Amino acid sequence: MPLSKLSKNEGLAVTAYDGDGTVLLAFDIDEEKTKNLAGFAVKVITPNKGPYRSNEYWLKNRLSFKRELSSETELTPEMWEDSNKAPFQIFHWVHFPSAGPGKYVYTVYACYFNSNGSVDLGPSVQTEADLSYRAFPNLELGFTRGYISSQAYADRFDNKAIRPKTKSIDFDTAPYQAQYKWLGAHARKMVFDFLEECLNDNSISVDVFAYDFDEPDIIRKLASMGSRVRVFQDDAPLHTKSTAVEPDVVNKLKQAGAAVKTGHFSRFAHNKVMIQKKNGKAVKVLTGSANFSLRGFYVQANSVLIFNDPTTAELYEKAFEQAFNDQKKFKSSTIASQWFEATTNHNPSVSISYAPHKTAFSLETVSQTIDSAKSSVFFAVMETSGGGPVMPALENLSKRDNILSLGTIEKNSQLSLFKQGKNSGVTSFEFLEKDIPEPFKEEYSGGTGQVIHHKFVVCDFNGDNPVVYCGSSNLSQGGEKSNGDNLIEIRDVDIAYYYAIEAIRLFDHYRFRSLHENSTSNKPLQLDTTDNWVKPFYNSSDLRCQTRKLFIGTQQSQGPK
Repeated sequence: MPLSKLSKNEGLAVTAYDGDGTVLLAFDIDEEKTKNLAGFAVKVITPNKGPYRSNEYWLKNRLSFKRELSSETELTPEMWEDSNKAPFQIFHWVHFPSAGPGKYVYTVYACYFNSNGSVDLGPSVQTEADLSYRAFPNLELGFTRGYISSQAYADRFDNKAIRPKTKSIDFDTAPYQAQYKWLGAHARKMVFDFLEECLNDNSISVDVFAYDFDEPDIIRKLASMGSRVRVFQDDAPLHTKSTAVEPDVVNKLKQAGAAVKTGHFSRFAHNKVMIQKKNGKAVKVLTGSANFSLRGFYVQANSVLIFNDPTTAELYEKAFEQAFNDQKKFKSSTIASQWFEATTNHNPSVSISYAPHKTAFSLETVSQTIDSAKSSVFFAVMETSGGGPVMPALENLSKRDNILSLGTIEKNSQLSLFKQGKNSGVTSFEFLEKDIPEPFKEEYSGGTGQVIHHKFVVCDFNGDNPVVYCGSSNLSQGGEKSNGDNLIEIRDVDIAYYYAIEAIRLFDHYRFRSLHENSTSNKPLQLDTTDNWVKPFYNSSDLRCQTRKLFIGTQQSQGPK
């Protein structure tokens, strides 16, 4: 089934982009049919009821025509209105349903103001989204849900705690399994499927790069494999101080028979990697931005990738062997010297670099790709003090009117929201925290990178040559020269869809929070009771017009083979 589908009816067009448990719905309508347009309503039929009263319902809007929303207003579930009564006054919507993987059927309606001051449903388009957990050729990609679905978490789990109050690597996780499965989503499933495969085959051994490391069930499964496991654990001060649990993890794995070494290169051993070896030969590798920690899977927004390919796995194994046996010479080793093409006779096209390097050549590739983008650049990154060309390249997008740039940059307890390269608003985590359910607050304030831990850039997501950069690298020069990391380049339209949808999901959520924070009782957030809201979307000099055109026009993806 294609991952993008364009459907039309009576001048209304809808493109559905399938993501990892998430769908991006892009809307468009002939300009002559925009008179009295009130917005778009969306009804969905889910594969099962999940936490909902029915498997058929209207998507809900946080804004309405009558209710005013300001920074003094607390967000509650009762405030949300069905979109047939409070239509979306925007030309796209991201839906991350709670009913789990499967086929979803969406019906999108153009809504119009009537003479009575209410809203009538107009023409409609029906489309489907397959939100099953997919595996692409030799590659599987999955995301965590992230705390941003906190209201859904409150509805489903009544804000239950996600761990005991006392920090431990040995607590009983049975009472938390339903929460972990939901919060960790596809990314968590991938990790535990990978570990189960290793655990159940005595011919398989596992090499692990670990940074933050406190997820009890991951630790238990690795310990159960005993001498079949080798671990290279970061021992920078944050993982050896008195409150850190990583020394306990090291001791437990050693007692189980695992071979464990610690180190931190010049700064951090920042990889989050598991390499599966069968009869001593590397055959599969798991990597990404998610630490093997409670925070990494159940609080933060992260991604996990599994390459089911010996060529790729062997490259990671060479990096592991170099670090495990002689980390001091890693920078001068062959594995740290260049980009390595991991593509054999399959798609997608993949190249990987392994840090630390003598020079940050890897970032020059990323910045050059950003500079040469033709239509769009989407991203979710952390701005560090390490410098390098990537952040200036992202900020320089403001000078390019032909590029739609959209993303989130986290720095110093603030989240900057960038669209078209300009600063579209900054929201402080202090403001966001007041809306966070109680069980997340301790994790939330536990250090940097707590909300959006992603490190990815997507260029030309629905163009002719889409490119994704992802992995564990923070995309800073200091990190590439001082940290143990991996940076992955993937040239594939479907993988680009997945990451682009994630970038839009994060941006839209925090953009709303920023608008909420800066709204007042004099200038509240509220739906427009006229069709004036539509005009910028058809003004060729307005960013919103560019966004509408980009999202609706797709390179038709064929999906995984």
